[in-house]
Amino acid sequence: MILTVSALSARAEGQVSDRAGSAEGSGWFRFGPSSRFRKERPLISLYLLFRTDFWLRIGKVQIRSRLMRILVAEDDTALASFVKKGLESEHYAVDVSADGEQARAMAGELDFDLLVLDLNLPRMDGVAILRFLRTRKPSMPILVLTGRNRVEDRVQCLDLGADDYLGKPFSFTELSARIRALMRRSHMPAESVLAVDDLKLDRVERRVERAGRRIELTSKEFCLLEYLMRNAGRRITRAMIIEHVWNLSFDTCTNVVDVYVNYLRRKVDDGYGKHLIHTIRGEGYELSVRSSAEPTAVPMARPGSQP
Repeated sequence: MILTVSALSARAEGQVSDRAGSAEGSGWFRFGPSSRFRKERPLISLYLLFRTDFWLRIGKVQIRSRLMRILVAEDDTALASFVKKGLESEHYAVDVSADGEQARAMAGELDFDLLVLDLNLPRMDGVAILRFLRTRKPSMPILVLTGRNRVEDRVQCLDLGADDYLGKPFSFTELSARIRALMRRSHMPAESVLAVDDLKLDRVERRVERAGRRIELTSKEFCLLEYLMRNAGRRITRAMIIEHVWNLSFDTCTNVVDVYVNYLRRKVDDGYGKHLIHTIRGEGYELSVRSSAEPTAVPMARPGSQP
């Protein structure tokens, strides 16, 4: 049995919809913008809150593409929106929870790289969430962002396992710097810095360099380059790029992939003696160290044919 879930419009409406019709009675899950994690039918007990597309198969969850993901637990709507927009401008994927119990469930069940935690949350305060997470996810970076500025509060949170503590009011520049520092110190996988020849991409710092020279990329260009570098030496089709970078189904009428690959080539390859982004005729693209930018495909021999 296979259950398929698509969250294509979750960012706009916060609601999962059924491609074949209404979600009611279909076994699909839906959640509102404030996300109480309610399910329409009790087929399986899973919490789903990803703004990018994904498919769920019983026994296996596959997420198409993953940015560094941050959960902001903050009940002040205006402040949460300000922090969310600021972090998204720095190319993080950000989810917001204004409810303590919801924030605990999200942080405990889903895969976040960092939690920004207010202490004054409804239904469950931040201290209780901190205690819970330190027993379940001891290595998850947690930055407490709160209006409680007493020394006793700071000491209590740090002793309970908070990695950093920032009082309100605060400077977003300082918050951003503290988040980058926590990301660097956290148990990040080895591929947090990707390298192919003299091209380097730092997923934490959101920084790209070639031969020591910094390259400025847009958010989408960065995601495209990251996907190509994570699959270095592998032939990537346009459909794969559309699905993993744009989170859309492939449309043969669109040339958006070719347009963005050309943008990348101008920034990553132009002016350098060695080209890294190559076109594979009839297939797609490959990022690797090669002598030819467009290798000729060699036809496969048919069974029984002589070499």
